[in-house]
Amino acid sequence: MKIPVIAVLAGGVSAEREVSLGSGRACALALSHSFPTRLVEVNAEAVPAGLDATRDVVFSTLHGTFGEDGGMQRLLDAAGIHYAGCDAESSALTMDKSRTKAVASARGLTVPREILFRAPAVPSADEVIAKLGPALVVKPNDEGSSVGLSVVNSKAELTAALGRITRGTWLVEERIMGRELSVGVLGGRAMGVVEIRPKSGVYDFTSKYTKGATEYFCPAPIDGATTAQVRAAAATAFAACGCRDYARVDFMLSASGGLYLLEINPLPGMKETSLLPMSARNAGLDFTALVRELVLPAVQRFQGTPSSLKP
Repeated sequence: MKIPVIAVLAGGVSAEREVSLGSGRACALALSHSFPTRLVEVNAEAVPAGLDATRDVVFSTLHGTFGEDGGMQRLLDAAGIHYAGCDAESSALTMDKSRTKAVASARGLTVPREILFRAPAVPSADEVIAKLGPALVVKPNDEGSSVGLSVVNSKAELTAALGRITRGTWLVEERIMGRELSVGVLGGRAMGVVEIRPKSGVYDFTSKYTKGATEYFCPAPIDGATTAQVRAAAATAFAACGCRDYARVDFMLSASGGLYLLEINPLPGMKETSLLPMSARNAGLDFTALVRELVLPAVQRFQGTPSSLKP
């Protein structure tokens, strides 16, 4: 059975380029223990030169625009190149936070209330507060890593946040006060639940990528029934959005016990200290074993083999 070369794509053109480069380096090193592997830096919205559908399987660590939104996936499909992770359709869906919430809500999951708008048609602060209240989260509808996220608690703060928006599609959501949880899903099965506790109180870009700014607990210190509820909700959201192979699902657990879906990340950060690897360690997979499991379904699609066959 032919063993492919794993081409790890990293970099890209989005605001998350540096995050992606770090993920790519970590994954290429880990994958090299199981497969012939090479790291490919992406610098344009195109399939990198030299990829060969008869030799390569792509493991993408591209984040944000053209990484997670189905753009690269559509080009790989057109080129006949097999790749790990969500397909183009589910990538485009999960990159759109509002659409993801609508699909999940239709399957019975609870989601925060929202106002969706596209600049320059920005709603007034009074309009937003009248519908959602003063405690709010303002964020791009289609970016990751909390790029552009603002948390506001007053009309003045909301007016300032809205005033900074000049382009793109944005969400204003009611802020759910409680505990932030994240769970990895591998092959449709939810893994360990991670609790995220940013010291600033807000899990924004700075809290994510500043050493020591956030505490993580895995398994999350929640009771067994709540753990089961979160894992079941993650699997439901994954299936509802047509996800494939793996993803990360994020929630807020409110002070009153309500569980709210925030978003699905189809290509989450993949350093050893990232949330998906944390979730996987709780399920007994170290980083090297995890990345092998993440790429294995794509290898099997490349080989035309059933999922039980190991390369």
